Amino acid sequence: MFDRHSGGESAILVHIDFDQEANQEDLQEFVELVRSAGLKVMDIVTAKRHTPDPKFFIGKGKIDEILSAKQAIKGSARGATDANVVIFNHNLSPAQERNIEQVVKCRVIDRIGLILDIFAQRAFTFEGKLQVELAQLRHLSTRLVRGWTHLERQKGGIGMRGPGETQLETDRRLVRDRIKYIEKRLDKVGKQREQGRRSRKRANIKTVSIVGYTNAGKSTLFNRLTEAKVLAADKLFATLDPILRRVSLPQGSDVILADTVGFIRHLPHELVAAFRATLEESVEADILLHVIDAASERRDENIEQVMEVLTDIGADEIRTLEVYNKIDMIDGAEPRIDRDGDGLPIRVWTSAVENKGIDLLLQAIEELAEEKQFQATLRLPPQEGRLRGLLYELQAVENEDSDGDGDMILEVRLDESDWIRLGRQLEKDLNQFVLSS
Repeated sequence: MFDRHSGGESAILVHIDFDQEANQEDLQEFVELVRSAGLKVMDIVTAKRHTPDPKFFIGKGKIDEILSAKQAIKGSARGATDANVVIFNHNLSPAQERNIEQVVKCRVIDRIGLILDIFAQRAFTFEGKLQVELAQLRHLSTRLVRGWTHLERQKGGIGMRGPGETQLETDRRLVRDRIKYIEKRLDKVGKQREQGRRSRKRANIKTVSIVGYTNAGKSTLFNRLTEAKVLAADKLFATLDPILRRVSLPQGSDVILADTVGFIRHLPHELVAAFRATLEESVEADILLHVIDAASERRDENIEQVMEVLTDIGADEIRTLEVYNKIDMIDGAEPRIDRDGDGLPIRVWTSAVENKGIDLLLQAIEELAEEKQFQATLRLPPQEGRLRGLLYELQAVENEDSDGDGDMILEVRLDESDWIRLGRQLEKDLNQFVLSS
């Protein structure tokens, strides 16, 4: 169902400048997305609007412009064949997508569909393919509306149900069943990942997760730090499947480095939900390396978009080290470490391509990995059994006793980041249980 077109597709792009910030997208990034999908850009139709048109998203005049562009391409030397897909740099409703297709007589794909197509090309592992299919099915489920209209009858009721309606219900049931099946498989994979994280906790090995805007140089940096051979290409979403490698730090200690999928403006909710198991590598990390394209004109906006996604997945409170990459493209920029008022690293300037500042980055990671420990004696009432269980899972309990009132007295030792994360997970102030520290 989800096999991609064999290739050779030509596309007309549609980009609208809206007054509302929520609807604004970047045209240059859109073109890069389309080329990353392997499509040939034949023409770009642009316009300005205050709000989307409820029927066609764009005005009737722009629909006619798309038709004219298709005709011009078909009649020109460069367009031996007609443009066979129209791609919008915005999210379309199922009805809008269908209405436009009926007029332009070719496939219409919105921004979510385009990103899903790229993800389908980039997924190589079993888990990655499952996650992409889950996102595709969730997106498709919103499109199963009147798809069999030509078979329906006008009347309803007992004995009068049309075959088209039955087929639509069957499609919906099949999609729902497949979604449930994939969710169960991904849940199993998630539990396996959790076991791996617990093993690393027991071995006292820190996990460092690389996050950042797509095409910021995360995989190039990952390869430089680990001497791995992960695909690093000048394409959006070149890396999809999470990859973990052990890295030795200057003083001899080790950390686990995780390369994860890149973020993008208005990342579709279907993808955030489907890739939650993968993104947990970031949520459960001890340190985040936020890789930033220092030479990008949209640097500040990209940083803001990444922080929004980190907040959505609950990783915004994890200690973060910013890595300003690609300084080779900035005149006069040199590798350096920026520190906060306590002398801790907060920012490192590097060039992964030219191997500049990598030694400084490893030094900064090592300083943050030697994290201060939280050591305290806790008094937990009987109803706090879940907190007690989580502390044991983290192997943080050094001794346990009980008092005459039935409360549990625990001596614990764990990383401060884990203590903070527990409070966020349980949504309560854990300091109320501290007797002494």
